[in-house]
Amino acid sequence: MYRGVYATFSGEPTRLARLWAAVLYAGPGAMLSYHTAAEVARLADRPSELVHVTVPSARRVAKTPGIVIHYSARARLAMHPARLPPQTRIEETVLDLANAARTLDDACGWVIRSLQRGLTTQAGLAHYLELRPKMRWRSELAELLTLDAAGLHSVLELRYHRNVERPHGLPTGERQARFRRGGHNEYRDVLYEAYLTAVELDGELAHIGEARWRDSRRDNAAAADGIFTLRYSWLDITKSPCQVAAEVVRVLGRRGFAGARPCSPNCPVGADRRSGRSAAPALRTSPGTVRPGTGAAARRATAPRGSADAHNVSSRRAVASGRGRASTRPQPGPPRRSG
Repeated sequence: MYRGVYATFSGEPTRLARLWAAVLYAGPGAMLSYHTAAEVARLADRPSELVHVTVPSARRVAKTPGIVIHYSARARLAMHPARLPPQTRIEETVLDLANAARTLDDACGWVIRSLQRGLTTQAGLAHYLELRPKMRWRSELAELLTLDAAGLHSVLELRYHRNVERPHGLPTGERQARFRRGGHNEYRDVLYEAYLTAVELDGELAHIGEARWRDSRRDNAAAADGIFTLRYSWLDITKSPCQVAAEVVRVLGRRGFAGARPCSPNCPVGADRRSGRSAAPALRTSPGTVRPGTGAAARRATAPRGSADAHNVSSRRAVASGRGRASTRPQPGPPRRSG
Protein backbone atom coordinates (compact mmCIF):
# COMPACT_ATOMS: atom_id res chain seq x y z
CA MET A 1 0.00 0.00 0.00
CA TYR A 2 2.92 2.26 0.87
CA ARG A 3 6.62 1.52 0.95
CA GLY A 4 7.13 -1.14 3.62
CA VAL A 5 3.36 -1.50 4.28
CA TYR A 6 1.50 -4.44 2.74
CA ALA A 7 -2.10 -5.65 2.82
CA THR A 8 -2.54 -9.21 4.10
CA PHE A 9 -5.98 -9.56 2.52
CA SER A 10 -7.39 -9.59 -1.00
CA GLY A 11 -9.73 -7.05 -2.52
CA GLU A 12 -9.93 -3.28 -2.31
CA PRO A 13 -8.65 -1.84 0.98
CA THR A 14 -11.27 -0.17 3.15
CA ARG A 15 -11.00 3.42 4.31
CA LEU A 16 -9.94 2.22 7.76
CA ALA A 17 -7.22 0.03 6.25
CA ARG A 18 -5.85 2.99 4.29
CA LEU A 19 -5.72 5.11 7.43
CA TRP A 20 -3.87 2.39 9.32
CA ALA A 21 -1.45 2.00 6.42
CA ALA A 22 -0.65 5.72 6.48
CA VAL A 23 0.08 5.64 10.23
CA LEU A 24 2.26 2.54 9.87
CA TYR A 25 4.15 4.11 6.98
CA ALA A 26 4.93 7.22 9.06
CA GLY A 27 6.48 5.06 11.77
CA PRO A 28 6.81 5.29 15.58
CA GLY A 29 4.83 8.03 17.29
CA ALA A 30 2.73 8.76 14.18
CA MET A 31 -0.96 9.61 14.48
CA LEU A 32 -3.85 10.79 12.33
CA SER A 33 -4.32 14.56 12.61
CA TYR A 34 -5.99 17.64 11.12
CA HIS A 35 -8.84 16.81 8.70
CA THR A 36 -8.29 13.06 8.93
CA ALA A 37 -8.49 13.07 12.74
CA ALA A 38 -11.61 15.23 12.38
CA GLU A 39 -13.06 12.59 10.06
CA VAL A 40 -12.61 9.68 12.47
CA ALA A 41 -13.81 11.78 15.44
CA ARG A 42 -17.01 12.78 13.55
CA LEU A 43 -16.01 16.43 13.62
CA ALA A 44 -15.89 16.50 9.81
CA ASP A 45 -18.76 15.21 7.69
CA ARG A 46 -16.74 13.91 4.74
CA PRO A 47 -13.45 12.06 4.30
CA SER A 48 -10.39 14.15 3.55
CA GLU A 49 -8.84 13.63 0.13
CA LEU A 50 -5.37 13.39 1.65
CA VAL A 51 -4.46 11.50 4.81
CA HIS A 52 -2.98 13.86 7.40
CA VAL A 53 -0.45 12.34 9.80
CA THR A 54 1.53 14.04 12.57
CA VAL A 55 4.91 12.69 13.77
CA PRO A 56 7.36 13.88 16.43
CA SER A 57 9.52 16.75 15.20
CA ALA A 58 12.70 14.80 15.95
CA ARG A 59 11.90 12.36 13.13
CA ARG A 60 11.74 12.80 9.36
CA VAL A 61 9.45 10.87 7.03
CA ALA A 62 9.91 10.63 3.28
CA LYS A 63 7.13 12.25 1.26
CA THR A 64 4.74 9.91 -0.49
CA PRO A 65 1.62 10.56 -2.61
CA GLY A 66 -1.63 10.69 -0.68
CA ILE A 67 -0.13 11.49 2.74
CA VAL A 68 0.53 14.91 4.28
CA ILE A 69 3.15 14.77 7.05
CA HIS A 70 3.01 17.31 9.90
CA TYR A 71 5.77 17.67 12.50
CA SER A 72 5.10 18.59 16.11
CA ALA A 73 7.26 19.00 19.21
CA ARG A 74 4.14 18.21 21.24
CA ALA A 75 3.27 14.98 19.41
CA ARG A 76 3.43 12.78 22.52
CA LEU A 77 1.06 15.05 24.46
CA ALA A 78 -1.23 15.53 21.48
CA MET A 79 -1.91 11.82 20.91
CA HIS A 80 -5.18 10.42 22.25
CA PRO A 81 -4.36 7.82 24.92
CA ALA A 82 -6.83 5.15 23.74
CA ARG A 83 -8.39 5.67 20.33
CA LEU A 84 -7.33 3.62 17.34
CA PRO A 85 -5.99 4.19 14.78
CA PRO A 86 -3.67 6.51 16.72
CA GLN A 87 -4.98 10.05 16.42
CA THR A 88 -4.73 13.47 18.03
CA ARG A 89 -7.01 14.35 20.92
CA ILE A 90 -10.17 16.10 19.79
CA GLU A 91 -9.03 19.37 21.40
CA GLU A 92 -5.73 19.20 19.54
CA THR A 93 -7.57 18.40 16.31
CA VAL A 94 -9.88 21.40 16.70
CA LEU A 95 -7.02 23.77 17.46
CA ASP A 96 -4.89 22.39 14.60
CA LEU A 97 -7.73 23.04 12.17
CA ALA A 98 -8.45 26.47 13.65
CA ASN A 99 -4.78 27.42 13.38
CA ALA A 100 -4.70 26.31 9.73
CA ALA A 101 -8.02 27.92 8.78
CA ARG A 102 -7.98 30.61 6.09
CA THR A 103 -10.32 32.97 7.93
CA LEU A 104 -11.31 33.74 11.50
CA ASP A 105 -14.87 32.63 10.74
CA ASP A 106 -13.59 29.22 9.61
CA ALA A 107 -11.46 28.95 12.76
CA CYS A 108 -14.43 29.77 15.00
CA GLY A 109 -16.55 27.36 12.98
CA TRP A 110 -14.35 24.40 14.00
CA VAL A 111 -14.56 25.39 17.66
CA ILE A 112 -18.32 25.89 17.62
CA ARG A 113 -18.96 22.67 15.69
CA SER A 114 -16.97 20.63 18.22
CA LEU A 115 -19.02 22.11 21.06
CA GLN A 116 -22.32 21.67 19.25
CA ARG A 117 -21.63 17.99 18.64
CA GLY A 118 -20.66 17.37 22.24
CA LEU A 119 -17.14 16.24 21.32
CA THR A 120 -15.42 18.47 23.88
CA THR A 121 -16.04 21.36 26.25
CA GLN A 122 -15.09 25.01 26.45
CA ALA A 123 -12.88 24.27 29.45
CA GLY A 124 -11.09 21.48 27.60
CA LEU A 125 -10.39 23.61 24.56
CA ALA A 126 -9.27 26.54 26.72
CA HIS A 127 -6.83 24.27 28.56
CA TYR A 128 -5.16 23.03 25.38
CA LEU A 129 -5.16 26.54 23.93
CA GLU A 130 -3.07 27.69 26.90
CA LEU A 131 -0.51 24.97 26.14
CA ARG A 132 0.21 26.43 22.70
CA PRO A 133 2.72 29.29 22.82
CA LYS A 134 2.01 30.16 19.20
CA MET A 135 -1.58 30.14 18.02
CA ARG A 136 -3.22 32.11 15.26
CA TRP A 137 -6.23 34.19 16.37
CA ARG A 138 -5.45 33.38 20.01
CA SER A 139 -7.32 36.35 21.51
CA GLU A 140 -10.45 35.77 19.41
CA LEU A 141 -10.55 32.06 20.18
CA ALA A 142 -9.90 32.70 23.87
CA GLU A 143 -12.85 35.09 23.89
CA LEU A 144 -15.03 32.49 22.21
CA LEU A 145 -14.15 30.05 24.98
CA THR A 146 -15.03 32.39 27.85
CA LEU A 147 -18.26 32.28 29.83
CA ASP A 148 -19.27 35.56 28.17
CA ALA A 149 -19.40 33.76 24.84
CA ALA A 150 -21.04 30.60 26.20
CA GLY A 151 -24.12 29.53 24.31
CA LEU A 152 -23.12 30.87 20.91
CA HIS A 153 -24.35 28.23 18.46
CA SER A 154 -23.07 29.58 15.20
CA VAL A 155 -20.46 31.86 13.73
CA LEU A 156 -23.26 34.31 12.91
CA GLU A 157 -24.26 34.48 16.58
CA LEU A 158 -20.63 35.16 17.43
CA ARG A 159 -20.52 37.99 14.90
CA TYR A 160 -23.75 39.44 16.26
CA HIS A 161 -22.31 39.42 19.79
CA ARG A 162 -18.92 40.77 18.71
CA ASN A 163 -19.96 43.35 16.09
CA VAL A 164 -23.50 44.39 17.09
CA GLU A 165 -24.19 43.87 20.80
CA ARG A 166 -20.90 44.58 22.53
CA PRO A 167 -19.53 47.65 20.68
CA HIS A 168 -22.91 49.41 20.77
CA GLY A 169 -23.72 48.83 24.44
CA LEU A 170 -26.72 46.60 23.84
CA PRO A 171 -27.86 44.35 26.68
CA THR A 172 -26.63 40.76 26.37
CA GLY A 173 -29.52 38.71 25.07
CA GLU A 174 -30.24 35.12 26.03
CA ARG A 175 -28.87 32.75 23.39
CA GLN A 176 -30.97 29.88 22.07
CA ALA A 177 -33.87 30.76 24.38
CA ARG A 178 -36.18 27.76 24.58
CA PHE A 179 -39.95 27.98 24.40
CA ARG A 180 -42.77 25.49 23.90
CA ARG A 181 -45.00 25.48 20.83
CA GLY A 182 -47.26 22.72 19.58
CA GLY A 183 -46.02 20.28 22.20
CA HIS A 184 -42.34 20.53 21.32
CA ASN A 185 -39.35 22.76 22.08
CA GLU A 186 -38.25 25.57 19.77
CA TYR A 187 -35.50 28.13 20.15
CA ARG A 188 -35.02 31.84 19.53
CA ASP A 189 -31.49 32.85 18.53
CA VAL A 190 -31.31 35.95 20.76
CA LEU A 191 -34.02 36.99 23.21
CA TYR A 192 -34.16 40.30 25.10
CA GLU A 193 -36.80 39.07 27.52
CA ALA A 194 -37.00 42.29 29.55
CA TYR A 195 -37.89 44.18 26.37
CA LEU A 196 -40.03 41.45 24.72
CA THR A 197 -37.81 41.49 21.63
CA ALA A 198 -36.22 38.59 19.75
CA VAL A 199 -33.51 38.62 17.07
CA GLU A 200 -33.36 35.73 14.59
CA LEU A 201 -30.20 35.19 12.54
CA ASP A 202 -30.47 33.53 9.14
CA GLY A 203 -27.11 32.00 8.30
CA GLU A 204 -27.99 31.14 4.71
CA LEU A 205 -27.82 33.77 1.97
CA ALA A 206 -31.03 32.37 0.49
CA HIS A 207 -33.67 31.46 3.03
CA ILE A 208 -36.40 29.71 1.09
CA GLY A 209 -38.74 26.75 1.16
CA GLU A 210 -39.77 24.95 4.32
CA ALA A 211 -37.22 26.80 6.46
CA ARG A 212 -38.76 30.14 5.50
CA TRP A 213 -42.26 29.05 6.46
CA ARG A 214 -41.03 27.48 9.69
CA ASP A 215 -39.41 30.79 10.61
CA SER A 216 -42.58 32.69 9.70
CA ARG A 217 -44.65 30.45 11.96
CA ARG A 218 -42.17 30.96 14.77
CA ASP A 219 -42.26 34.76 14.29
CA ASN A 220 -46.05 34.74 14.28
CA ALA A 221 -46.13 32.68 17.47
CA ALA A 222 -43.74 35.15 19.08
CA ALA A 223 -45.96 38.07 18.04
CA ALA A 224 -48.96 36.34 19.58
CA ASP A 225 -46.97 36.23 22.84
CA GLY A 226 -46.19 39.95 22.57
CA ILE A 227 -42.60 39.45 21.39
CA PHE A 228 -41.35 41.64 18.56
CA THR A 229 -39.08 39.69 16.15
CA LEU A 230 -36.27 41.17 14.07
CA ARG A 231 -34.67 38.92 11.45
CA TYR A 232 -31.24 39.50 9.88
CA SER A 233 -29.20 37.72 7.26
CA TRP A 234 -25.50 36.92 7.07
CA LEU A 235 -24.96 39.96 4.83
CA ASP A 236 -26.73 42.25 7.31
CA ILE A 237 -24.52 41.17 10.21
CA THR A 238 -21.24 41.08 8.28
CA LYS A 239 -21.67 44.16 6.06
CA SER A 240 -23.90 46.50 8.08
CA PRO A 241 -23.51 45.76 11.82
CA CYS A 242 -24.01 49.40 12.81
CA GLN A 243 -27.25 49.61 10.85
CA VAL A 244 -28.44 46.41 12.52
CA ALA A 245 -27.53 47.82 15.93
CA ALA A 246 -29.39 51.06 15.18
CA GLU A 247 -32.56 49.14 14.32
CA VAL A 248 -32.35 46.93 17.41
CA VAL A 249 -31.71 49.98 19.61
CA ARG A 250 -34.77 51.78 18.24
CA VAL A 251 -36.99 48.77 18.99
CA LEU A 252 -35.53 48.25 22.47
CA GLY A 253 -35.77 51.99 23.10
CA ARG A 254 -39.52 51.89 22.52
CA ARG A 255 -39.67 49.40 25.37
CA GLY A 256 -37.55 51.24 27.91
CA PHE A 257 -33.89 50.57 27.02
CA ALA A 258 -31.65 53.65 27.09
CA GLY A 259 -28.08 52.40 27.38
CA ALA A 260 -26.89 52.22 23.75
CA ARG A 261 -23.86 54.07 22.44
CA PRO A 262 -22.32 54.62 18.99
CA CYS A 263 -19.13 52.69 18.26
CA SER A 264 -17.60 55.54 16.22
CA PRO A 265 -18.36 59.16 15.24
CA ASN A 266 -20.14 57.99 12.08
CA CYS A 267 -22.10 55.17 13.72
CA PRO A 268 -25.88 55.65 13.30
CA VAL A 269 -26.69 54.28 16.76
CA GLY A 270 -28.28 57.09 18.73
CA ALA A 271 -28.14 59.48 15.76
CA ASP A 272 -31.91 59.90 15.85
CA ARG A 273 -31.70 61.16 19.44
CA ARG A 274 -28.83 63.52 18.61
CA SER A 275 -30.48 65.01 15.51
CA GLY A 276 -34.13 64.56 16.41
CA ARG A 277 -34.78 62.30 13.42
CA SER A 278 -34.23 58.72 12.33
CA ALA A 279 -30.77 58.41 10.81
CA ALA A 280 -30.23 54.73 10.03
CA PRO A 281 -31.52 53.77 6.59
CA ALA A 282 -33.47 50.55 6.24
CA LEU A 283 -31.53 47.44 5.37
CA ARG A 284 -32.49 45.48 2.30
CA THR A 285 -35.47 43.26 3.09
CA SER A 286 -35.67 39.74 1.78
CA PRO A 287 -38.85 37.62 1.64
CA GLY A 288 -39.90 36.48 5.10
CA THR A 289 -37.78 39.10 6.88
CA VAL A 290 -39.44 41.15 9.61
CA ARG A 291 -38.30 44.76 9.90
CA PRO A 292 -39.08 47.18 12.72
CA GLY A 293 -42.53 48.72 12.43
CA THR A 294 -43.62 46.75 9.36
CA GLY A 295 -45.90 43.83 8.68
CA ALA A 296 -48.67 42.12 10.60
CA ALA A 297 -46.28 40.66 13.16
CA ALA A 298 -45.07 44.14 14.11
CA ARG A 299 -48.63 45.43 14.40
CA ARG A 300 -49.49 42.54 16.71
CA ALA A 301 -46.40 42.98 18.92
CA THR A 302 -47.28 44.42 22.32
CA ALA A 303 -45.42 45.39 25.45
CA PRO A 304 -46.36 44.10 28.92
CA ARG A 305 -49.77 45.22 30.07
CA GLY A 306 -49.59 48.41 32.08
CA SER A 307 -46.04 49.30 31.03
CA ALA A 308 -45.08 52.78 29.88
CA ASP A 309 -44.48 51.44 26.40
CA ALA A 310 -47.80 49.65 25.93
CA HIS A 311 -49.77 50.93 22.96
CA ASN A 312 -53.24 50.33 21.59
CA VAL A 313 -53.09 49.52 17.88
CA SER A 314 -56.83 49.96 17.34
CA SER A 315 -56.72 53.52 18.63
CA ARG A 316 -53.28 54.08 17.04
CA ARG A 317 -51.92 55.78 20.15
CA ALA A 318 -48.15 56.15 20.24
CA VAL A 319 -46.10 55.54 23.32
CA ALA A 320 -43.92 58.11 25.02
CA SER A 321 -40.70 56.15 24.98
CA GLY A 322 -39.15 55.76 28.45
CA ARG A 323 -41.21 58.61 30.03
CA GLY A 324 -43.82 56.45 31.73
CA ARG A 325 -46.90 58.13 30.22
CA ALA A 326 -48.56 57.98 26.85
CA SER A 327 -49.70 60.96 24.81
CA THR A 328 -53.34 61.94 25.28
CA ARG A 329 -53.77 62.74 21.60
CA PRO A 330 -53.97 60.17 18.80
CA GLN A 331 -50.57 59.84 17.14
CA PRO A 332 -49.44 58.18 13.94
CA GLY A 333 -48.73 54.46 14.18
CA PRO A 334 -45.30 52.87 14.28
CA PRO A 335 -42.95 54.18 11.58
CA ARG A 336 -42.85 52.23 8.34
CA ARG A 337 -40.02 51.73 5.92
CA SER A 338 -40.17 51.34 2.22
CA GLY A 339 -38.33 48.30 0.77
